[in-house]
Formats: sequence, structure tokens, C-alpha cells
Amino acid sequence: MDSRKLALLCRRLADQKKAENLVVLDVRKLSSITDYFVIASGTSEPHLRAILEEITERLREDYGVRPRAVDGTVQGAWVVLDFFDVIVHVMRADVRARYDLEGLWGDAPRVRARGPRALKS
Repeated sequence: MDSRKLALLCRRLADQKKAENLVVLDVRKLSSITDYFVIASGTSEPHLRAILEEITERLREDYGVRPRAVDGTVQGAWVVLDFFDVIVHVMRADVRARYDLEGLWGDAPRVRARGPRALKS
């Protein structure tokens, strides 16, 4: 699966669990470590856990894709799923505001889905 499709799929899976303020940043021209960041907010530990489980379990079951690394904890309010070409950040809104990834990567264009077809697998 190409990295753009994977990023949009991660976004859709997070959206299915009512993640807030979903953003996909195209960092290909700005970073040599990854192609896309997916950033999502959750409102509580159970909400963060539900978002993370939806992404990891659905990708594993439906596509055989697993994160190469997972960093952070739900209790710490920020978890990073590293799919190599796509890095997913799931965090509580207050932590997201404090670290301001969108501001740090402000030169990165936001990826917009073209509609329901663009997100289908």
C-alpha cells in the first residue's frame, strides 16, 4: 500500500472512532524520516485507546500491516504509531496544543481527501 493511501486510511479509521481535529500532513519535501503525519486528538484515556486499537487492529486484520514501533502511552496522553512512511500521532487535545506539531511542521501541505472514494480501501 502506498504511503498516501495508508495515511488516509489511518485518518478514516481514527474518524470512525470519533477522533477530533484530524489532520494529515505531507512532509515528504521536509523530512527524510517519513512521508506523512496523521495527527488526531482524543478526549480521554478510553477514547485514545479506542482510536489506537481501531487503527492497529483493522490495519493488521484487513491489510497485514503492523506498526514498526509504538512509542508513548495512553496514560501519558500521546502515542505514536510508526508505520515507517506514515507516522500517526494520537494525543489528548491539551498535549496536542502544548507541542503544536502543526505549527512545527507549518510548511507541510495538508492532505485533503477527495471524497468517500479516496478513503475506500
